[in-house]
Amino acid sequence: MATIEECRTALRKLSDTMGGAEGDARDAATLERSVSCHITDLDVTFAGRMTGGRLEVAETLPGPPRERAQIRLAMAGDDLLALVDGGLHFATAWGKGRVRLEASLLDLLRLRKLL
Repeated sequence: MATIEECRTALRKLSDTMGGAEGDARDAATLERSVSCHITDLDVTFAGRMTGGRLEVAETLPGPPRERAQIRLAMAGDDLLALVDGGLHFATAWGKGRVRLEASLLDLLRLRKLL
């Protein structure tokens, strides 16, 4: 089972990847939105913002998200690590219910280019 620190490191790596995105993926990465990522098996939430083409985690909170972010993710810690490292494809994980993504329809359409 992934640790909180491993999940935090994976989110930093995701942020670095987003910062280097090009083309349509770059357009999706430059959204300015509040974001939460609930790690279900650890029952912890990373909350922050997508801004400037990066993901900035501002706080780590116990339990599910307290506020409704504009982009909301939920998954197990091991799935987060596998997604970021390329061992798990987002569409596969989402289709099997291993990852939940909630956002506005417009944001979902833009994010599909990034994910």
